[in-house]
Amino acid sequence: MLTTSYTIISWLLVFSYWFLIVGITFRILIKRRSVPFAMTWLLIIYILPLVGIIAYLSLGELHLGKCRSERVRSMWPSMAIWLKNLHSIQHLCSTKNSDIAQPLFQLCENRQGISGITGNQLQLLTNSNVTLRTVVRDVQQACHNIEMVFYIWQPGGQADEVAEALIAAAQRGVRCRLLLDSAGSVEFFRTEWPGRMRRAGIDVVEALPVSLLRIFLRRMDLRQHRKVVLIDNYIAYTGSMNLVDPRFFKPHTKAGQWVDLMARMEGPIATTMGIIYSADWEMETGKRILPPTPDANLTLLKPHNDHTILVIASGPCFPDNMIHQAILTAVFSARKKIIITTPYLIPTDDLLHAICIAAHRGVDVSIIIPRYNDSFLVRWASRAFFSELLEAGVKIYQFEGGLLHSKSILIDGQLSLVGTVNLDMRSLWLNFEITIVIDHHEFGSKLARIHNHYIAQSCLVDARCWLQRAYWQRIIERLFYFFSPLL
Repeated sequence: MLTTSYTIISWLLVFSYWFLIVGITFRILIKRRSVPFAMTWLLIIYILPLVGIIAYLSLGELHLGKCRSERVRSMWPSMAIWLKNLHSIQHLCSTKNSDIAQPLFQLCENRQGISGITGNQLQLLTNSNVTLRTVVRDVQQACHNIEMVFYIWQPGGQADEVAEALIAAAQRGVRCRLLLDSAGSVEFFRTEWPGRMRRAGIDVVEALPVSLLRIFLRRMDLRQHRKVVLIDNYIAYTGSMNLVDPRFFKPHTKAGQWVDLMARMEGPIATTMGIIYSADWEMETGKRILPPTPDANLTLLKPHNDHTILVIASGPCFPDNMIHQAILTAVFSARKKIIITTPYLIPTDDLLHAICIAAHRGVDVSIIIPRYNDSFLVRWASRAFFSELLEAGVKIYQFEGGLLHSKSILIDGQLSLVGTVNLDMRSLWLNFEITIVIDHHEFGSKLARIHNHYIAQSCLVDARCWLQRAYWQRIIERLFYFFSPLL
């Protein structure tokens, strides 16, 4: 009798095991995913069944969790009305763009309902110390409201000066809201700063909390990766820089200090970015804080405020693959030159082919990446793409002046993209990201000078030498390339 019971239990376990394997397999195949992505997960599940199944259930699908998903669905009607009111102010919305920019602007207006906004002043900031001092100055002069969202807030140095300025602003009556990613800002939440800020009246929210108890309820590696500062619905910042002082952030890494690029904007674009912040805030807190629609008086700006800026947002509550499609559109629009800066180069197959096709068309394509970065896995995985890029004629520069963290694309000296998006699977398909697009030749010239400054501190990868690298290096590259759809 005992033997029979043991046999029945054994067969039930075997049946349950194979039923689970088959169920997960069908779940992966039914989802409309890229072939490499699906094959990677299937191999992991078949080679390491139990570990693979747990990993897929926690990391394999893009789900926010029931509460956040319901908030996302409920917020869109109000946002649609806000965007409709914005578009009713005709002289705020761009009606004419360059031939290079037109396809991208049309794509974004049709898919996300946000068009290019005119009447803005724009400044590029390349020095982290200057950026932090400028943020402190703007915070000190704020009168009504300050909203911030960052992936990383690392206490120390000038970051503490920003915190003190924010506390002082709240104490004099400015409404302050701070949204920080739970994983990226884990050290911040272990310090006294959150308590001090809350006592001063600042709303401090930990976005997408990390917890083992929620591992099957929400995808844990889905992160809030935006970097945004909004002040008085008129001043806005975004770009690659976290709220950190580079002198105090990861000081012992081989890569050196992080080198970032931020854009400071004045004008109605700030309220457009505010609608994205409102979506993030409501998703986390359930509270609605829609910004005011730009007033007609706001457009009575000085003549030099002539930049048209388009904001693109991505993430689970925004149109699928929006920034990925925008980058593809920009690359296909290029006729003469493309310059890309990214700290992490693990492009999708579509993006890799688009870049190579552009080079084959005769477009001068350059990619600037750091020689060393803070991710061992990403560093080796990115090298697996070098051969195909170099064979197509793409120039790859390895920056040696620190960890080049800026994320930018310049098309034909006219169309500029600056923001938080890395050219990797995580930024393009998963995280909450933001990018601004500028259709302006003068601004493109400024960005080109920054790129040339990066190139002057870089080493060009020689295609012939690359082909002669050791076989053990190629093996490691291919091994980590296998995991590239998951990085």
